[in-house]
Amino acid sequence: KRPSRDQDSSDDERALEDWVSSETSALPRPRWQALPALRERELGSSARFVYEACGARVFVQRFRLQHGLEGHNGCVNTLHFNQRGTWLASGSDDLKGGGWDWVRGRVGGGRQPVLDFESGHKSNVFQAKFLPNSGDSTLAMCARDGQVRVAELSATQCCKNTKRVAQHKGASHKLALEPDSPCTFLSAGEDAVVFTIDLRQDRPASKLVVTKEKEKKVGLYTIYVNPASTHQFAVGGRDQFVRIYDQRKIDENENNGVLKKFCPHHLVNSESKANITCLVYSHDGTELLASYNDEDIYLFNSAHSDGAQYVKRYKGHRNNATVKGVNFYGPKSEFVVSGSDCGHIFLWEKSSCQIVQFMEGDKGGVVNCLEPHPHLPVLATSGLDHDVKIWAPTAETSTELTGLKDVIKKNKRERDEDSLHHTDLFDSHMLWFLMHHLRQRRHHRRWREPGVGAPDADSEESPSSSDTSDEDEGPDRVQCMPS
Repeated sequence: KRPSRDQDSSDDERALEDWVSSETSALPRPRWQALPALRERELGSSARFVYEACGARVFVQRFRLQHGLEGHNGCVNTLHFNQRGTWLASGSDDLKGGGWDWVRGRVGGGRQPVLDFESGHKSNVFQAKFLPNSGDSTLAMCARDGQVRVAELSATQCCKNTKRVAQHKGASHKLALEPDSPCTFLSAGEDAVVFTIDLRQDRPASKLVVTKEKEKKVGLYTIYVNPASTHQFAVGGRDQFVRIYDQRKIDENENNGVLKKFCPHHLVNSESKANITCLVYSHDGTELLASYNDEDIYLFNSAHSDGAQYVKRYKGHRNNATVKGVNFYGPKSEFVVSGSDCGHIFLWEKSSCQIVQFMEGDKGGVVNCLEPHPHLPVLATSGLDHDVKIWAPTAETSTELTGLKDVIKKNKRERDEDSLHHTDLFDSHMLWFLMHHLRQRRHHRRWREPGVGAPDADSEESPSSSDTSDEDEGPDRVQCMPS
C-alpha cells in the first residue's frame, strides 16, 4: 500500500492513510520497544517490516512532508502521540489544546473534532501529554504561567474540564511521564523545583527536590524519567550539568540529593554560560541525550559513574533562539533528531554521528518539537509556524542533502559571532521571542474581551500570576465546551 511513482500528492496521502490504518490495526501493543522477541515473531511479516523500517537508514533518508495540521493561532510548542499512535496532542501560544487525526490531516479528521479546547492556562502552553493507560482520557499540561493542569477528556471526544494540580513559581517547560502509570507524573520549573504529582491524592503535588549547584538554585527546562528504572529521573536547565536523581533516596543534605552528574568536560568550567534546553533517555534507558544552548548535542552512557565524559557528539544545527527539543528516533533509538534556528530538521545516525537527513521544517525560522510515532516510521514536528507537520518515508529516492554544507557553515559562523559577546539564553534572541509572545498574548486577550483597555490582575502581566503556590490557592477550573 505504499504510493506508486505516478501518484499525485492526494493519492500519496490516501495511500499513507490506508497503510497506517492497516499497520496500526495489526499492532497489539503501543510501543515496539516493549515487545518481547516471541511476540514480535507472532506479528507477521508486514508488522515486522514496519518495525525494521522505523530504524532503517534508507527509510529515514526518504522522509518527505506529507501535510500540515492547521488549526492553532500561535506557535505550536508541544506534540505527543497517544499510546496507539492514533491521536496527536498539541499545545500552543494561543492557550489551546488540540487533538489531531494526523493521518487525514485535519483537526478531528472530519466534521467532529477529536480535541479543541481552552487549556485554562494564562500563558504559552509548553507541553501537553496523554497519560499512559488512561484510555486517552487524561491530558497533562504545563505552561509559562507555571501551572501544571490536567484536562479530563470524555468518551465523546471533548474536554469536560481542566483543573490545576500544581503551581511553579516560574515557567514550567516539561513534564515527565512514568511508563504505564495513568495517575502519576513529574513536572519541572524555572523555580528549580521538581514536583511529583499523583492524581489519586486530594493534594496531588508534592515537592520532590529543589535543584541546586552548591547553594544556588538551578532553574529547570527539562525532565525525563528513565524508562528502565522508573525511580530515576534526569533534569537539565540553566547550567551545564545533567543531573540524575533516584526518588527512593533523595537527601538534599548530601550532594543536594543528586545521584550523579554528567557534563562535557570542556564545559565544566566554561564561561559560555551553557544551558541544557532538553534531555531524553533512550528506549532502554542506557543512554541519555542532552541538547545544549548554542553548543552541540551530547550522548552520555547513563550507567557511567558521576562525572563521566560524553560518548558521542552531534554537530551542524543551531540551538540559540528558543528552548529547543531533541529526541531519539527509531525503535532502538538508532537516530538523533533535532530542530534548528535555521528552520531545518537534522537527523544524525547515532552510531556514526553522520547527518543522514536534512529537511526544511519551519518557514518562521525555528523548529522546536520533534515527536516520533510510537510504532510507525512517521515523525511530527512543529515550531514557530502555526501548524504541525507530518513526515513519512514516501520519497522516491534518498535525500541528497542539498545545501547542507552551506547551512552548517552559516550556523557555525553565527554561533561563533554570538560567542564573542558571551550571550546568554535569555539575552538577544530569546528576549526578543518572549517580548514578541507577550505582545501577541496581550493583543489576543483584548480581541477576545472587547472594551478591556488593559490586562487584568490574572493576565500574564501580573507579577503574581506565577508566584502563587498551590497551598495559597484552591484548584481553579475552566469549563471546556465541545467545539
